[in-house]
Amino acid sequence: MKKASSAILLGLIFLLAVSWKKPVTDTISEGQQPQISIDKKGVIRVVFGQQDKIFCATSADNGATFSNPVLVANVPDMHLGMSRGPQIASSDKFSVITAMDKAGNIHWYRLSAGKWNDMGNVNDLKKSAPEGLMSIAADGKDNFYAVWLDTRTGGNNQIYFSSLQGNNTGWSKNMMAYRSPDGHVCECCKPNIAVKGAQVDIMFRNWLSGSRDLYLAKSSNGGKSFTPAEKLGNGTWKLNGCPMDGGGITIGDNNLANTTWQRSGTIFYAEQGKPEISVGAGRICSIAGNGANTLIALQKNDTVKLFNLKNRSETFIGNGSFMKPLALPGAKTLCVWEQNNKIKYRKI
Repeated sequence: MKKASSAILLGLIFLLAVSWKKPVTDTISEGQQPQISIDKKGVIRVVFGQQDKIFCATSADNGATFSNPVLVANVPDMHLGMSRGPQIASSDKFSVITAMDKAGNIHWYRLSAGKWNDMGNVNDLKKSAPEGLMSIAADGKDNFYAVWLDTRTGGNNQIYFSSLQGNNTGWSKNMMAYRSPDGHVCECCKPNIAVKGAQVDIMFRNWLSGSRDLYLAKSSNGGKSFTPAEKLGNGTWKLNGCPMDGGGITIGDNNLANTTWQRSGTIFYAEQGKPEISVGAGRICSIAGNGANTLIALQKNDTVKLFNLKNRSETFIGNGSFMKPLALPGAKTLCVWEQNNKIKYRKI
């Protein structure tokens, strides 16, 4: 009887050890600051930087494997690190990458016939974007949209915007989407952008009366004009410092903005017009999906985790930082992040 009990106990210990094994992750390449996109055909692209070089890796099997990275371009003195780095967006027929140099120029590249082509600059005033913080997005009809911090107005950072239609070779005349009445917006947090049809939503961290809170500006006409910016959440963050944390935004099925952001070391989720919901301690957050499948990526110390808003469960993804999630068909999620100067990915 004792031998049988011992055998059962050893079996249980073995099963428990197997069930608690570390999650399997894979490496794409050496690099920093990954960003992710998916096009209408389901092709996934991950862009990242290596010093002054931009690389892009591709998955044609729903994120199970990735190709060897291809060199997109060399950008001398390129911004890289702390949410600064190459950005990517994909539409029906095109993919676009942007990257910023420390002089303040926004370079852009378009994929055509399997080759990345240097298309010039997004900002129509040279050296107007030295902070190196921007985001891009695309709709399903090959229209692309960009938002960034720009100093051309009085030498202080304000929110600027531009769009690119179809296969045009140049971006639209740059316009100021928001100017802070206190002189400038938060200068170290990345602005974010989401698109759905003609709706364009911009989220950015403001700096009003000493508070560094997140604000939302909306357009219903493809970015031709924006509503006055409205504050997100009920609380405020008085801070004489730089949080370096811009959050993330998507547009839900109800056309309302779904947002995530950090305040004083706590991650929040907020649907436009509603009070914020605490997700938990963390920083460097982003968001994917919407409705019942809203997922929030966040960083706690040196680990990256995925928070399911519906059941309020948290999944450990790996060690590292600056994780970006991508919602896939079948309630799957692909996560990419940075760990010890390597680009990691995991599908769950």
